Amino acid sequence: MLKQMYRTWQHAFKIDPDKDVSDEALEALCESGTDAIIVGGSQGVTLDGVIDLLSRVRRYTVPCVLEISTVDSITPGFDGYLIPSVLNSEKREWIIGLHHKAIEAYGHLIDDEEILLEGYCVLNKDAAVAELTAAKTALTSDEVAAYAQLAGRLWEMPVFYVEYSGTFGDMDVLKQAKDALGDKTRLFYGGGIDSAERAKQASAYADTIIVGNILYDDLKAALATVKAVKTL
Repeated sequence: MLKQMYRTWQHAFKIDPDKDVSDEALEALCESGTDAIIVGGSQGVTLDGVIDLLSRVRRYTVPCVLEISTVDSITPGFDGYLIPSVLNSEKREWIIGLHHKAIEAYGHLIDDEEILLEGYCVLNKDAAVAELTAAKTALTSDEVAAYAQLAGRLWEMPVFYVEYSGTFGDMDVLKQAKDALGDKTRLFYGGGIDSAERAKQASAYADTIIVGNILYDDLKAALATVKAVKTL
C-alpha cells in the first residue's frame, strides 16, 4: 500500500500522460531501479491518456501511482493516489476547494491506505503549474521554511513537496525546508534534475527526488539519476 511504500522512496520518475514516451524508453525507465513511476501533469491530462500510460507501465513490476490533477482523470488500477495541495496558492480551490468537492462526490469509494496528501510549495514562476494554481512564487527561504514547518510540524502531512518544475532550485532553500519539517514528513523535490550531479545535490536534503522533463530530452541522463541516488 502507498502509505507504507512512499517512506522508502529515494527516486521516482514522473511521466506526463500528455507527452509521448516510446515503448523502449518506458521500458528503460521502469527497469532502471527507480522506486516508483508517478503519472501526472499540469496540462492536457485526460482519462484516456492516463489509462493508456497505466496499461503500459503495468507490464513491469515498478510501483505506479497517479498524482491527481483533475477528478475526471482518476481511474482504478494504480498502486496509490497522490493528492497535491498547493500551500502557496493564492486561490482557495488549489489548497482545499477541489479536494472538498472530490470527497463530497467520491469519499465513500476512497481507501485511506491508497491515498497520500502532498503539501506543495511551487517556486518557479514560469512553470505551467505556477500559472495554473496561482502560486505565489516570490518567497524568501524563511517563508518556504515556514510552509515546511506548517506542513510537517503542525499539520503532520506525509509529504512536503518543493517544486521548481523545469528549473534547478536553490539548494539552500531546500536545506532550510528540510530543517524545518520535523521527522514525520518526507521531503520531495522536483525541478531541473537533468544530471547525476544535480540528483546528488538534491538528494543531500530531499528524501525523494522526482525526475521528469529530462526523460523526454536525454534518456541516458535521466537514467543516470537513478544510480546517483540509489548508491548514496
